[in-house]
Amino acid sequence: MASNGDNGGGIISGINVTPLVDITLVLLIIFIVTAKIIVAPAVPVDLPKASQSEELQLVFAVTIPEKGPVLVNNVVAPDDAALGGMASAALAKDDDLRAIINADGAAHHQRVIHVLDVLKKAGVKRVAFGALPDEEASR
Repeated sequence: MASNGDNGGGIISGINVTPLVDITLVLLIIFIVTAKIIVAPAVPVDLPKASQSEELQLVFAVTIPEKGPVLVNNVVAPDDAALGGMASAALAKDDDLRAIINADGAAHHQRVIHVLDVLKKAGVKRVAFGALPDEEASR
C-alpha cells in the first residue's frame, strides 16, 4: 500500500493500481476465452438415441459444382426434370421442406438461379444458401 512514508494517520497521497490491473487482465482473459467459444460454429454433441423419436426436419441439399451435374443429397440429378421430380417427392413427404443450395464459388450465377427457379416451380418455398465462415474474418 502506498503512503506518504510515515505510519501515522496521515493522508494517503498515492493509489496502488496493481490490484486494479490484475482484475482487468483477468477479465480480459475471460472475455477472450468466451469470445472464442461463442464464435465456434458448432460444438460436437453425441445425442442419445430414442426409439419413439421422429425426424424433426427434412433437408433437401442441392450441390452445384463448377462443372458436372447437380447433386441432390449426394445423388446425381442429370437434368431439370429429375431435379424437379426429386424436389416434388421430398415435398410430398414433408410440407415444411427446406432446400439448401451449396454452390461452388466458381459456379456460374446463371446456373445457380436456374436451379433456384426449378426448385420454386416444384413448390419448394423455403430455400437457403450454404456458406462457410470466413477464416480470416474470425481472426
